[in-house]
Amino acid sequence: MRFAELTTVYNELEATTKRLEMRKILSGLVQRVARSELAEVLYLSQGLLRPEYERVELGVADSLARRALAGVTGTEEEKIRQLTLESGDLGLTAERLFAGRAPPAEVDSRTVAEVYAQLRAIAESAGEGSQERKVLLLSSLLECANATEAKYLLRFVLGTLRLGVREMTLLDALADAYAGGTKEGRRRIEAAFNVSSDLGIVAEALVDHGLDGMDSIRISVGRPVRPMLAERSPDLKDLLERMDGTSVLEYKYDGLRIQAHLPAEGPPQLFSRRLEPISEQFPELLRELPRAIRHRPAIVEGECVSVDPDSGELRPFQAISRRRGRKYDLAKAEEEIPVRLFLFDVLLEGATERMKEDYPERRRRLEALVRPDGSERVALATQQRVTELGAATQFFDQAIADGCEGVIGKSVAPDSVYRAGARGFWWIKYKREYTQALADTIDGVIVGAFAGRGRRAGTWGALLVAVYDPENDRFESFCKVGSGFDDETLAGLKARLRPLETAERPAEVLTELTPDQWFRPSIVIELRGAELSLSPIHRAAFGKLRAGVGLALRFPRFTGRWREDKKETDATTSAELLGLYRSQVRQESSSPADEAPAS
Repeated sequence: MRFAELTTVYNELEATTKRLEMRKILSGLVQRVARSELAEVLYLSQGLLRPEYERVELGVADSLARRALAGVTGTEEEKIRQLTLESGDLGLTAERLFAGRAPPAEVDSRTVAEVYAQLRAIAESAGEGSQERKVLLLSSLLECANATEAKYLLRFVLGTLRLGVREMTLLDALADAYAGGTKEGRRRIEAAFNVSSDLGIVAEALVDHGLDGMDSIRISVGRPVRPMLAERSPDLKDLLERMDGTSVLEYKYDGLRIQAHLPAEGPPQLFSRRLEPISEQFPELLRELPRAIRHRPAIVEGECVSVDPDSGELRPFQAISRRRGRKYDLAKAEEEIPVRLFLFDVLLEGATERMKEDYPERRRRLEALVRPDGSERVALATQQRVTELGAATQFFDQAIADGCEGVIGKSVAPDSVYRAGARGFWWIKYKREYTQALADTIDGVIVGAFAGRGRRAGTWGALLVAVYDPENDRFESFCKVGSGFDDETLAGLKARLRPLETAERPAEVLTELTPDQWFRPSIVIELRGAELSLSPIHRAAFGKLRAGVGLALRFPRFTGRWREDKKETDATTSAELLGLYRSQVRQESSSPADEAPAS
């Protein structure tokens, strides 16, 4: 496929906000692409060079991109900077500067594969002189570009593609193209993606073998599995009822979820809940996991928690969050913020997949796999099988006393297999906060901001926050939050959010509010509030309870917790918010119609 043809499709995608239209455009695209370029097109369309878990980054800053554009167009860098301040987008600036420029003849014949190879070369350029090499490579790409290509090339290298295309929409397109758009075909394609976390592998298997190719995609060391997720429960009685009276309750540790991959030879690889490679942040786990695990290869999951170096007591999430992203002084961080990994599941053991086995069997396999005296840094998650409320309450109280935030109830039924990427009532979380009115925390995605006034002049005064609707692959607003931010956080808010600024509402964001600044959905924050109510201006679960209204969080407050362990699509879902509202209504014995609208 010619690269110019691909960027024409990107223009079509950018011109619509309708998901069905985007799906149709993408379905047509994947059917036109040759098998040899299909994976590359899927990655590029997400603003990636490789699957997210590989974290291949181009390392091109705004200043380098401006230098390349200036050299190709003969425009002063300061002029480019000024034009970009006006447009808010270096890509649009490039499109303007390239307008009317006669591109070289090579433009019509340059393929996606050729452009992709040069982008990979930019990403792989490292060491002394790498910045100059990146500028030269980017300049050579721009030299052969037309205006549309230049726009998307610069957006891509800066990580601001702005197409609003995510995995779920691409999975829909693949289902339309290769499975007739059937629900069963879509389910099988998503199941294969959840195991592989790689759209390229899934697409190539579809082209080669059709839907039957989905069964050939297996769990593999080094390729993280999308994690199974838990539903919520308002109380332990409800949890036990949903489990038909019997459940394994497990401590819900207040830490970072980690998927550890141990190859037959070589060091382990650690992945976060977001599928980020985080091995270098926890060198002690890389040392201790091989001592703790009897057989390799293996893939195990656990929660990594900070422990007090003196008492051994568990510390809250804020402590371990200081280890995330650390690249320097790792030995000092290891000493000051020691951690322990509590393992709770096994997905692969040797050549045997354990995901399709029921939970009790997986736990038995995990207990046999972990050496009880292998390492003080690696242990099994504490759990207990319960059949009545008294025992469940006693276990919950002990979990809180031991420094946990609650419990996870796990099904022991024959169908309690590991459902990669799925959220359901096979796992149910019940946290300490649920014992209060609506003090339950909600993880929301920042999609906009409102200018501050008074003492907040010069920074953002409030943020527009949304929940995620996975069914429609979109973000629906549910509150405007300005409380809970300390002075230090407020001072750094603009700098933290600036890379995500966009001049127009992102196509995947739904709200009736218009903030002073829009942001591409990316950053997840934790909120609390007094209650959920119906709102005509917020779009979370819109029309699910009553026509013309969605759900809003009243008196929202930022807890101070940036959920860097979560992707935007891992935020609280609109369905979860609806469940919380219904639970609240049952507790208060009030009608939804009695609720006042919220803003």
